[in-house]
Amino acid sequence: MYWKIATVLILFIIFGWCFIEIKIRTRKDEKLEASFWDREREANNVRRKPIDHLDYIKVPSDLPTELLSDNPEIPGIIETVERISKEKILNLTGYTNTDLKLMYGAPNITELSLYDQNYTALVTTLQKWADILLDNDHESEAIRIMEFLISTKVDIGRTYRLLAKHYLACGNTEAFEGLKKTAGELRSLNGPHILESLKEME
Repeated sequence: MYWKIATVLILFIIFGWCFIEIKIRTRKDEKLEASFWDREREANNVRRKPIDHLDYIKVPSDLPTELLSDNPEIPGIIETVERISKEKILNLTGYTNTDLKLMYGAPNITELSLYDQNYTALVTTLQKWADILLDNDHESEAIRIMEFLISTKVDIGRTYRLLAKHYLACGNTEAFEGLKKTAGELRSLNGPHILESLKEME
């Protein structure tokens, strides 16, 4: 009989603890949601601010457009890069729309989102180009493209790993350390994973 009473008491304690935990988490979630909407309302009231001074990305003019012209993928890649190069390009990875509205004003959000979309399209296309160059033994040109990507604070893990492999094979420890430094400064959620993968290559 005593074990039945003990079992009931244990279950009561467990259920009571679970109930308290759920209440605490619910209150935290409610506070977070309220904070989010307060911040969003504040952001929506921020007036337009100048964005001409932002760190717009310029695509290099010396990309290896003369190589692999017979590859069926290259013309489309070059066309995409050239088209985006004529647009404004911004790396806004790690910033939410609310962040951007607070920093630069709600009226700018459409333009800023477009510039960020241009960046995403650019870096994915350039990495694809670099991959094709590597597959066809044009390593130096591929390295040049990927080093440009790193200079823009890209968060594509493959870019970092390929460059790291190259630097380590060449004994260029300074460049490898530079990669780790850049990865550690990324605002992207992918940054810590990229940094960890680089450390594993040491």
